Amino acid sequence: MDYLVTFLEGVVTFVSPCLLPLLPVYVAYFAGVSNAEDDSTRKLRRTVVNALGFVLGFTVIFVELGAFAGALGGLLSRYQTALNVVCGIVVILFGLSFMGAVNIPALQRSIKPRLEVLPQSFPAAVVFGVVFAIGWTPCVGVYLGSALMLASTQGSALHGMGLLLAYSLGLGVPFLLAAVAIDKLSEASTVIKRHYGTINIACGVLLVLVGVLMATGQMNVWMAALAMR
Repeated sequence: MDYLVTFLEGVVTFVSPCLLPLLPVYVAYFAGVSNAEDDSTRKLRRTVVNALGFVLGFTVIFVELGAFAGALGGLLSRYQTALNVVCGIVVILFGLSFMGAVNIPALQRSIKPRLEVLPQSFPAAVVFGVVFAIGWTPCVGVYLGSALMLASTQGSALHGMGLLLAYSLGLGVPFLLAAVAIDKLSEASTVIKRHYGTINIACGVLLVLVGVLMATGQMNVWMAALAMR
């Protein structure tokens, strides 16, 4: 169940209104510069390969962060109740920030690399994915932070790695699908822009709910109950 939660957080990160509208830019970078000799199959193959490199880059960073969060939680296991409360409150603040109820400047920081100066190849795409993970966009910062808070309450580096791998899959699989279905991106961006407010509120409510469950110690109870079914 906890893996499903972090996977869904990755999916929600992808569709959040500060990331999805940028997808055409990302996918155009993955596609590279076309020439007259390129056919559609070759262009699609190049796009998918570079998208895989991008996803691999941010997955490596996120999984390493998950291992650190899980290991740190293990060291603090004797303070599990306090850790649950603190992590839950932080996630609730993330949710309120996403809804616009509170302003947390640190979550608005992002690094925006100039794609036009980056070489277009698989290794360069991997580096771009690493930069994306380290720089964070505001959306990634909020949901990644929530996933890390959840990982820290599990008390295991291996479990933390698994949770952040699930998060990376939730974010990465739609990226790969977008690379294949590039012609549909403009439609998706238009729909998201039309419903910015609603999506922000829904995403924020999800985070607040997860935070409340974590703070009250019910997250693990719910996960254990669902695992028995």
